[in-house]
Amino acid sequence: MITIYLTPPVIGFLLLVAHFFRAENHTAMILSFFMTGLIFVRRPWAARAVQIGLALGSVEWLRATISLVIARHDMGEPFLRLAMILGGVFLFTVFSVLMFQTHRIRAHFGFARVPNLKKGNSDGSKL
Repeated sequence: MITIYLTPPVIGFLLLVAHFFRAENHTAMILSFFMTGLIFVRRPWAARAVQIGLALGSVEWLRATISLVIARHDMGEPFLRLAMILGGVFLFTVFSVLMFQTHRIRAHFGFARVPNLKKGNSDGSKL
């Protein structure tokens, strides 16, 4: 079940890898590829690093969208489809960042320890 929750961040980073490859930014491409692997490290620091990487990736998608739309507009070419596609990729990447706020992913990475309410309260006392 956790695979469903981790799929959007993986896809988000793979889209960034392709974007940076096309832009010939090999450093950012390798870093994005490394961050894809970091998703599988079950530590809170890894989850935060992935979240920060995806947040920076969403800023990159927004920057690329604005610059490409302006360039297309200045050349007199159609730009609405470009804006919609890259805007969708931006929103998908933001969604991937927000996936790390779900209970399942927080538990998977060790953020949230769910107290066992059947045995007692989180402080050890009975309910």
